[in-house]
Parts: sequence; C-alpha cells; structure tokens
Amino acid sequence: MNTEALLHDLREQLRDGGLHGCLLVRDLHTGDELGIDADTQLPAASLVKVPLALATVERVRRGELDGAMPLDVAPGRISTPGPTGLTRFRHPARIALDDLLYLSTCVSDGTAADALFELTPPAQVAAILQEFGLRGLTVRHGMRELTETPVERFDAAQAHLAHALAIESGTSGRGHRVPQLDTTRANTGSARAYAELLQALWTPSAIPPEVAARIRELMANNLLRHRLTPDFSSDASRWSSKTGTLLNLRHEVGVVEHSDGQSFAVAVLTESLVPAGIQPGAEALMAQVARALRDHLRQL
Repeated sequence: MNTEALLHDLREQLRDGGLHGCLLVRDLHTGDELGIDADTQLPAASLVKVPLALATVERVRRGELDGAMPLDVAPGRISTPGPTGLTRFRHPARIALDDLLYLSTCVSDGTAADALFELTPPAQVAAILQEFGLRGLTVRHGMRELTETPVERFDAAQAHLAHALAIESGTSGRGHRVPQLDTTRANTGSARAYAELLQALWTPSAIPPEVAARIRELMANNLLRHRLTPDFSSDASRWSSKTGTLLNLRHEVGVVEHSDGQSFAVAVLTESLVPAGIQPGAEALMAQVARALRDHLRQL
C-alpha cells in the first residue's frame, strides 16, 4: 500500500473507532516521518510531566536543586486526588526530590508532580523548554487543576455525562467550556512538538547529555503499559514512554529502540468521540494505527 492510501485507511479506522487521532512517527536517524494531523494542539494532560522532569533535572544539574533534598508532602497541603503513588497516601511522607521524579514520571503520580511544580513553577518549566529550543509545548498549570473537571462531580454511574460534555462542548477554535480542555488555558502540545522533544532527548541536542539520559531512564521505567506498549515492546525492542489521560483524552508519547539499531519517536494524542471512561478498544486502536505508521516507515 502506498503512503497516501495508508493514511486514508488509517484515518477511516480512527473515525470508525470513535477517535480523533493526532499522530507522528519519526525515524530518529533519518528524520523520515509519517503523521496524521500532527500539528493540532491538544491539552497535554499528564504528558506535561516529561517537560516538568526535564526542567527539574536541568535545575539539579545547574546546582539550583539537590536530588537528595527531602520534601515533606503532607495530606491537605498537596491534595491532588488520583489512583497512584502519594495520591493514595493517608499520612505525611518525607521523600527525596529524585524519588518524587520517579513517582511523577514513572507512576504518573499527580501529587508528586505538584510537589515538583512548587519547586519549579509552570512558567519556569516553560522558560527552560525555550532555552533548549523546544517550541510548541505550553506549560501553564500544575496537576491539581486536572482534578477539578466535571467527572469529579458525578458518581461512577453518571461519569458518561462528563464525557459527553467533554465531547460536545468544544469550539472550532479549540476553546472549551471545560477549562482543562481549552487550549488557550490548558497545558498543550501537538504530536509534532512531542516528537521534537523526544528527538532532543534521544539524539544530540541543546539538552545536556546527562540530563537527557536521566529522562530516558525515567521514561524507560514507565509503569503504565496498557496503551502503546503491547505493539511496541518485545524481546527485540525497548519501549520508553509517558501516558496522559483526561476525560476523553488518551495520549502516549515514546521511543521504540530496535535491536537492529533503528529508533522511532512515536507521539499519539487522541480525543474519543464516545462518552465512556473505560474504552480498551480505543487503547488498542491508537496503538495499532501508530504501529502501522512505524511499520510503513521501516519499509521506505
């Protein structure tokens, strides 16, 4: 199948599966790439934890922060609810900055991320991205804001109403009645912008090598592996990634490194058009489409 026919077929698969997908797959050695709506800006959800980790590790390198510095995280001081890590703790905890980085990036712990945002506020994270020449990513707020959406106001049996609101209340200019989905107010990025970030982390760039190596290590240890991992991880490949989920948004960005030396950046940002919180079919579909793009690139 030629490239044009493939892209047409994949767009139809996404549409039939109830997804609007924004994807980019790039060969990190040749620069060849294939994408679908790769420049569309979407709310980043937990993908913002990668720029946060980058800025934090860079500040440690500069001597502005100490990775061994203990931070007290007390219930009620940082109260971001969520399913993992410190978010589920019932008692105060003292945790080193380096370990908060692990929890934020590898476990996607929003409470750990907000503790890091207190040290390096969103504006400073954005400034460090600019210093490294990384464009197209906006960092405007921490993780606490992502837990104040309509879904928190409904019980589980009515969660579909929040998803319906997320689907139906957007504007053609990507504004939204739900602030966390409004690209003029939310943390945002495009598939291309995240692919550029991955390229900068995996190949020589303005990012200091020791900083890039630490972020690669964190992403390699990502524990959330239900989305793209089944299609990109094997005995002959290494998959390093970060997921992002918010209302009807399902994202994942990562790099697959093959034993033959080929490496591909994969950025998949999606909006579901189906008002349901649990959609394993959507998770599988976004992985299948991304893999089809990667497979086609490998054959070029």
